[in-house]
Order: sequence, then C-alpha cells, then structure tokens
Amino acid sequence: MCDMIDSQSAEKISRMKKLRRTLSESFGRIALKKEDSSFDEICVTKMSTRNCQGMDSVIKPLDTIPEDKKVRVQRTQSSFDPFEKPTNQVKRVHSENNACINFKTSSAGKESPKVRRHSSPSSPTSPKFGKADSYEKLEKLGEGSYATVYKGKSKVNGKLVALKVIRLQEEEGTPFTAIREASLLKGLKHANIVLLHDIIHTKETLTLVFEYVHTDLCQYMDKHPGGLHPENVKLFLFQLLRGLSYIHQRYILHRDLKPQNLLISDTGELKLADFGLARAKSVPSHTYSNEVVTLWYRPPDVLLGSTEYSTCLDMWGVGCIFVEMIQGVAAFPGMKDIQDQLERIFLVLGTPNEDTWPGVHSLPHFKPERFTQYGPKNLKQAWNKLSCVNHAEDLASKLLQCFPKNRLSAQAALSHEYFSDLPPRLWELTDMSSIFTVPNVRLQPETGESMRAFGKNNSYGKGVSNSKH
Repeated sequence: MCDMIDSQSAEKISRMKKLRRTLSESFGRIALKKEDSSFDEICVTKMSTRNCQGMDSVIKPLDTIPEDKKVRVQRTQSSFDPFEKPTNQVKRVHSENNACINFKTSSAGKESPKVRRHSSPSSPTSPKFGKADSYEKLEKLGEGSYATVYKGKSKVNGKLVALKVIRLQEEEGTPFTAIREASLLKGLKHANIVLLHDIIHTKETLTLVFEYVHTDLCQYMDKHPGGLHPENVKLFLFQLLRGLSYIHQRYILHRDLKPQNLLISDTGELKLADFGLARAKSVPSHTYSNEVVTLWYRPPDVLLGSTEYSTCLDMWGVGCIFVEMIQGVAAFPGMKDIQDQLERIFLVLGTPNEDTWPGVHSLPHFKPERFTQYGPKNLKQAWNKLSCVNHAEDLASKLLQCFPKNRLSAQAALSHEYFSDLPPRLWELTDMSSIFTVPNVRLQPETGESMRAFGKNNSYGKGVSNSKH
C-alpha cells in the first residue's frame, strides 16, 4: 500500500514539474502587439498579492466546457439561473430554474462540446515586449509573501502599468498561485476583468504586467463613508456580476472576492483582479482548501469546513459587498475568529438546522451546541439602508443564503428587478465593451447625503416598463 502511495505521489509530482516547466517556457513568449488598441485604453490600477496555496491548485488551460454541467447549488442568499452555453454577450435572461455550477459534478461517459479557446496575446512586433527593460518602475504599491507590486510605465508607448514581480526560488520554482493567475488571465478578455498585457520570465523573477487602475472599491468606500450613492452601487454591482457571469460560464471561480480585489478606474469601470486563488473546474481535485476568501466575505459553508463548493462561493461575497456599498459598513465584520464570524451571520440569517440547510450537520465544524439559536430576521432590520432602495433587500436576501444551493447565480442576479431601471442596451454589450459606452450611463457625485437624497426617479429616465423583464 505504501509503495502504491509513493508511486502515485511521484507520478503527481512528475506531472506538476512537467506542467510548471511547460508554462515557464511559454511565459517569455507571451506578449501584446505594440499596436493592440486595448493597450491604449489602459485605466489606472492597483494590484494586491496573495499567499501561495497547495500543489492541488495548479491550473490547466480550459479546452472544453461541459454542456451538461447545469447543476443546482446554493449559497448564502440567492436564487440561481442555470447557466446557458457561453456566449460573447452578457444577456439578461429570465428563468425560474436558478442554480450555481457545482464543481463536483461528473460528466463521465459524455462528450463535451468543443468551444473556441481564447487566443493568447499575439507574438510581439517589437523586441521590447516580453523583456524586463521594456518597463520602468515608478513606485512600490504593495508587497506580499511571494510578490511585490509596482506602478510602472511602458517604454514602448508610455502607458502606465502595474508590475507584479514574483520572486522565484531555485529550489521551489514558480509559485503555483502565479502559474494559476497567469494561466487563467491570459485567456480572459472582458471589460470587467483586469487585463494582463505581458509576461516577463527571467531566472530570478516572473513579472505579470497588468493595466494600471488607480484605486479599488475598498479605498473608494473609505473615501466616501456612510454608504455610496445608490445609483453608483447599482452600476458597480452590475459590473461585478457581469464579470463573474463571464468567468462562471467558463467554469472558473474567483474564490477571493472582497473590495480590495475590485479595481475602480477614474471613469468608474470596475474590474475583477487578483486571480491568485481562482480555480478552473476542469482541473481534477477532490477537495478544495477552505482557507480562501477573507474572513468577512467567507460563506458559512466554507467556514464550517465544506470543500464541495461551486460558483455559489463567489455569490456570497457579492451579497456581502452589495450590503457594504449601501450601508457603509461591512455586513459581517467578525472581530475574533471563525466562531465569532459564524455567530454574526446566524444572528441575522438564523442558526441553521437540517430543515433550513440539508446536510449542515455533516459539515466538519458544525456543532449545534456551540451556537446560540437565532431566528432569521428581515435584512432591513440589520441594514436599514436597504429599505431606501427599490428591490435591494430582496436581491441581498437571495445572495446571502446560508444554504449554498439557494444562492442566486451571477447570470440570474443580472435579471433581478433591482436592475430594471437600467437601459436595456447594457445587456446587449459585447464582452470587451464598457457599460459607460451606453448613453446616460455614468457615475453620480458622492455627496455624503446620497442615500437620503435618493428618490424613486433616476438619471436613466427608464421605467420598469422599458426593462427586459
């Protein structure tokens, strides 16, 4: 038995080394064309770094998307829409069958339809791309356990960039979080996902060159305390859901949603960033680490030790961020430990049992005697500003569901009545088109009195009758 385990372990390590070597060899060849127009539309950004996770997290490029992966899953507050086949547009879909994508679903014996793979950045037209001396470091933005992030400037076209410099150790090779992030981002092209411009691989470092965005949602909320303008909340949330719908339809989880990882450009463009913990569904792995997502934004199923999560994991984080943008304070700001975090959640949503959450008693860390027994409350009792915005409480309640399979999917959330006063053209945009290309869609000034001043009328001049519901 021991020999068999050693053999399996050796085979796994061999596969890891082969994958890492293949990716390492390809890093130096990936770059953007000098004349690529997307590079000329750089916004201003700040990146964050993550700690390296285990070897089971290595990502392979996605070649197929199983058509039969429409499985019900839930989350801490939502109703889910089965995901349709990936398309080039985010469309507003109305369906009674709401579900998250379960990452444990099997498709054995069934053929998966081939889809066009995202093309990698083209070969450089200038020898300066893919080389360290193509960029000038301007200032340090942050430092993590395995990477340092700098604000930089391209010497090719003078555009600002964010340089994520990952330190390589000869005995350890490339950190798996870096492999994962680069592997995923080079195939994701969407207006609401941070753009990876270039990859530079040297003996000592691996540098990921991103578009530079000047702030993030955490800093934006700190600058405007007390809750954001309701119309701005709606536009930020729409963009967040739009980006998530894009990656979820490609069977990718972000796994670390929090305000710090949502970049905000000076025009109001929101971009998902820091894919160091992201996971592709196609990678064989029987368990996932439950040490993902910052504690305040971590769903109760993960806090209780579940490792069988799906896209619903991200949707709990969406609910927390939604409440925080409106209320001006974190939804569940645990101060001590996981026990305290769960108590704060149960105080609002009710302490779960087998009736409200089938299977909760089988979770590793669920001990009924440890928790105070609470009944569920209306969310506006906990966060009063939800009552000031039409349909906000209902949407939040469908995202913040303790039972994962009850959480709304990103695609279904985009069809919620909360967004009914937005221009219908927003659901017809191509992946790389900004929502701000639609006439009259713009951020409102943050006055500090936004919530009190907010009425039923809005700047879009669109009534519910003009929506796609």
